[in-house]
Amino acid sequence: MTALPDWMRPPRAEGWFAEDLDYLPEAPRHTELIDGALVFMMSPQRWWHGHLVTMLTVALMEQAPADVRVGREMTIKLDQRNRPEPDLLVTTADFDGDRTWFAPDEVRLAVEVVSPESAHRDRTVKLHKYAEAGIPHYWRIEDEDGAPIVHVYELDEPTATYVPVGIFRGSLHRPVPFEINLDLHKLAPPHRG
Repeated sequence: MTALPDWMRPPRAEGWFAEDLDYLPEAPRHTELIDGALVFMMSPQRWWHGHLVTMLTVALMEQAPADVRVGREMTIKLDQRNRPEPDLLVTTADFDGDRTWFAPDEVRLAVEVVSPESAHRDRTVKLHKYAEAGIPHYWRIEDEDGAPIVHVYELDEPTATYVPVGIFRGSLHRPVPFEINLDLHKLAPPHRG
C-alpha cells in the first residue's frame, strides 16, 4: 500500500476546515469538504453530465436578469466544516476574479446533476445541508433514459427544510429565483439510436 501524500493529511486533529481548501493546490479538481472530510471526484465524468451542465449554464445565463450571475466550479462555504461544490449555482454576488467560494446568503439556487458516484450526496446530504444553510432553491437533475428530469425544491424558512415543488420532464417553467423557461430536451446530448 502506498503512503498518503502529505497534502492529504488534515492540518489539525479536528480535521479539515473550509478555508483549508484554498491551500491544497495538489488536490484534484472538484474537491469538496463535507463534515470536515475531503471528498474527491475520482471517477471520470460522464459526457452526458458535462454536456447537460454546460447547456443548462448557458440557458440560465441567457435568461438571468442583470443583477444575477450563473457560476460553475465554485464552492459554497456553508459553515466551518462544509464547503460543497454544486454543479452550478445562481448568485447575486458581484464578480471578483480571485474569489474561490460564496456564502450561502449570496446563493439563490444550487443545482446538482446526479452521477452514480454522487447520488447519495446529491439526493440526501446536500439536500439537507443547502436547506440548513438557507439557500432558497435547490434543483436535483437525474438522467432518465438520456433525458433530464429536474426535481425542484424551495426552502421553507421556519423549518429550514426544502419542500418539493415539482418534478419536471420535457420543460420547466419557474417564476423563482427569476423567470425561467427551459426546454429540457435541448439540454441533453442528442440521442442516436
